[in-house]
Amino acid sequence: MLSTLIKEQTKSAHQQVESNIVRHIKKIENEADYAELLKGFYAYFKAVEDETGKFITTEVLPDKDNRRNSSYIERDIKSLGHDLSNLPQAIAPTVHSELEALSSLYVLEGSIMGGPYIVQMLRKIGIERGFSFFEGYGDQSEAMWTGFTEVLNRFGDDSNQHDRAIELANQTFYNFGNVFQKENSLQ
Repeated sequence: MLSTLIKEQTKSAHQQVESNIVRHIKKIENEADYAELLKGFYAYFKAVEDETGKFITTEVLPDKDNRRNSSYIERDIKSLGHDLSNLPQAIAPTVHSELEALSSLYVLEGSIMGGPYIVQMLRKIGIERGFSFFEGYGDQSEAMWTGFTEVLNRFGDDSNQHDRAIELANQTFYNFGNVFQKENSLQ
């Protein structure tokens, strides 16, 4: 199954991005710092959504309109009293097909699973709002992830396309990490 291959072949990139984001979360001292972190998430998710949106329709991903997206992040930023000004640079990988778009979205959809841990970390430092994005799908997170991977696996049934799908997922992770480089984020 393609989703399993992507998980195995992106492990290093995933761990690098996760480690980088956790370091940034540990530097958060107040809601303004949290809003800056969210701006990085917003900039990248919006860039990936714009790129993949050319191929991801409700015919490809039937529950597309029910999935978490950058509008949740925007809402969280605004709930913290901030706006979308001064966003960091975010560059999405270029995709040319439904499978490539799904492979890139794999990274965004997979982040759902880490959201509750981020909320816990933020609550420990006194942040109490702006969590609609990180709360993901609540108790439906596992079912939504399963639904997404089923679609990915269906589009990825041709093993000749697996290398490119894995490459796109890795690039999505690396580009996400670039958003949180020192010059782009919290000092």
